[in-house]
Amino acid sequence: MGNKEIVDFIFELAQLKRIRHEGWRLIGIEDPESVAAHTARAIQIGFILAKMEKYENPFEICSILAFHEIAECRTGDIHRIANRYIQLDDESAVKDQLKKLDFGEEIFELWKQIKYKNTRAGIIAKDADLLEMAFTAKEYIERGHTFAQDWISNISKRLQTDSAKNLLAALEKSNSNDWWQGLKKF
Repeated sequence: MGNKEIVDFIFELAQLKRIRHEGWRLIGIEDPESVAAHTARAIQIGFILAKMEKYENPFEICSILAFHEIAECRTGDIHRIANRYIQLDDESAVKDQLKKLDFGEEIFELWKQIKYKNTRAGIIAKDADLLEMAFTAKEYIERGHTFAQDWISNISKRLQTDSAKNLLAALEKSNSNDWWQGLKKF
């Protein structure tokens, strides 16, 4: 493997900055966040959630989340309604993306953990991914997109860790603007 394959892969990852989370368009969000923006906050939540769960290697959770959406570079973001009609083979997309990289198998193993939730790390990472969407939904609700509550309701049924469930409960009682109240300098 040469530097060209790595450079090409890094350029491909830039697609995640251009691809939008399409599901939000169903409720009238005209310019939803990019998949890259979602990934960045999911990584941050993943670190926090790993610490809360006393997971011995929170950096593993961050690494899983850093690559959890890479298939979307090639497949785009397919929301749940479209998923009813489209046969998506994201595993093949990820394998194709990584086949020219000497360390591709390592990334694939990270990706599989969140895809199949077959490890504790994969479960924590998936909960972080879901929580990020719940936080985004809460922000959209506060901007008048009340149908975003559907995301929070569905996410609450899918969370597996106690810490994620507790964070979601706190989220529902919070306002996304509370954090900056009283911080303005006059």
